[in-house]
Amino acid sequence: MRLLSFRTAAGASYGAAVEDGVVDLGRRLGARFPTLRALLAAGPAGLDAARAEKGVDHAPEAISFLPVVPDARKIIGIGLNYRSHVAESAGREPPPFPRVFSRWNDSVVGHGEALLRPLASEQFDYEGELALVIGSPGRHIAKERAFDHIAGYTCFTDGSLRDWQQHTTTSGKNFFRSGACGPWMVTADDVPDPTALTLTSRLNGKQVQHASTGDLIYDIPTLLAYVSAITPLEAGDIIATGTPEGVGSRRTPPLWLKPGDVFEVEITGIGTLRNPVLAEEG
Repeated sequence: MRLLSFRTAAGASYGAAVEDGVVDLGRRLGARFPTLRALLAAGPAGLDAARAEKGVDHAPEAISFLPVVPDARKIIGIGLNYRSHVAESAGREPPPFPRVFSRWNDSVVGHGEALLRPLASEQFDYEGELALVIGSPGRHIAKERAFDHIAGYTCFTDGSLRDWQQHTTTSGKNFFRSGACGPWMVTADDVPDPTALTLTSRLNGKQVQHASTGDLIYDIPTLLAYVSAITPLEAGDIIATGTPEGVGSRRTPPLWLKPGDVFEVEITGIGTLRNPVLAEEG
């Protein structure tokens, strides 16, 4: 099942993407589950209620996408988590522990929304990533139970301002509307092996990243165990698992995102997240 958050002329809602359009679950189930995060927090009962709803309420062209979980309480990124990306980062060794950072909600847009190249920097880099969405909350999650806590998977663009990232990771990773998440999350039951997916990023139609999600240095159970040792994970929390080689800052000359570009992240079995790039207005 593909679950998404979206907006129509009537306002914000969430639903299920089906072949002919979108089932408006917010309209149908909103009294019980007012948001997608609330639906996920209900566990199997929420997902079963969503699956039971049939029929199409909106044509695809009638909606605009929001980030998959617009009100996620935590958006967590993992740095340097593909060996290929570590290798292209001259002089670096694989990190001895997962490198964890956070993103703010207003730094992330939905599928089709514009990423903003900020006024403060032209060093706007791309990172295509697989992200997971928490379903069952947990603290000190055991690795062998990690997948029990995952509601689904989505595509993520971790847009990074490389010069500001030298100030602090938080600075470089949290510029307004610099990242994206979507177009939807695919529930975990439809992703039997998240380590057997292929991630491909394209800039203006040209492939710039291509890797197996099985190439992670720290696998998904390790990430959940590590992050949940720091903070309780709640339904709707998002963990972006890292990016493979091919980022713009490691090319000669560097390949920065600029106004007029279109960046895409495609992951087999999940979908394609596509965003144009605009210049931030002064």
